Amino acid sequence: MNEPLFLKAVLQEKIWGGTKLHDVFNYDLPSDRVGECWSISAHPNGPSTVLNGPYEGMTLAEVWKEHRDVFGNVKGDVFPLLTKILDANDDLSVQVHPNDTYGLEHEGELGKTECWYVIDADEGAEIVYGHHAKTKEELESMIKEGKWTELLRRIKVKKGDFFFVPSGTIHAIGAGIMILETQQSSDTTYRVYDYNRKDDTGNPRELHIQQSVDVTTVPHVDAETGITTTQLENVEITTYVKTDFFNVYQWSITGNAVFEASAPYTLVTVLEGEGTLLVESGEYPLTKGTNFILPNDIKNWTIKGSLQIIASTPGTEM
Repeated sequence: MNEPLFLKAVLQEKIWGGTKLHDVFNYDLPSDRVGECWSISAHPNGPSTVLNGPYEGMTLAEVWKEHRDVFGNVKGDVFPLLTKILDANDDLSVQVHPNDTYGLEHEGELGKTECWYVIDADEGAEIVYGHHAKTKEELESMIKEGKWTELLRRIKVKKGDFFFVPSGTIHAIGAGIMILETQQSSDTTYRVYDYNRKDDTGNPRELHIQQSVDVTTVPHVDAETGITTTQLENVEITTYVKTDFFNVYQWSITGNAVFEASAPYTLVTVLEGEGTLLVESGEYPLTKGTNFILPNDIKNWTIKGSLQIIASTPGTEM
């Protein structure tokens, strides 16, 4: 297949969601509490649908299962990556994700390592990233005693920041932050703390204390990213992280920028600007909020215009 797969995103309502996914990206929201846009997803809880070409109308999961050549005939039962845009109108729950071994054993799906690019953030907005417990026993004790101020490590963030969040990292996105998240294709989340909020039926939201203690890395260690920037003709490429799970890049394009494939396929989301994608099969308009995959048959492509793009590829173990 020598044309890109443009994808229809899936919008997820959340107790902490808002309207920025419409205000910023012009997505058509079902309510004023939409927290997540699953931009590129083959997960059963929100699979993207192909909008063009021979696979139009199929889900990404179906294309992965039935037409693996599109992805270079790579192995794997499930499409490994999931790209989201999150609008935190309110604080997200404090949570942690398992690694693959624990996730497969206890939940029947992959664990979740993820990373965040901060699209925008209100002045003074914060994330939870890590904790101050020195041992598992101290972690469990502080959780049970509700010592959240002493336990949780908070960091102020601004537009353009990037964070790598391996499985086992206690974390939460704070109110007033919009991020693009690249993650393993998993929906397993263990809630550690949720500010005593209630769900739509008036019941306290479920917590997963024992699982959280089981999977949290103690003591917390900041994940290394090794961010690098390369200037090529009409494009600045920032490499945010390269891991076994995914590689994540930003393409800052001004003019005509030529790319060569470095992986079996590439996931692309346009965050800012507009322009045109040129491949052998034709030209395709790009606007803010466009999501697509460059399949294995496309080895070279050109993007012209003024655009900010986040791209990702499968990691080194794929």
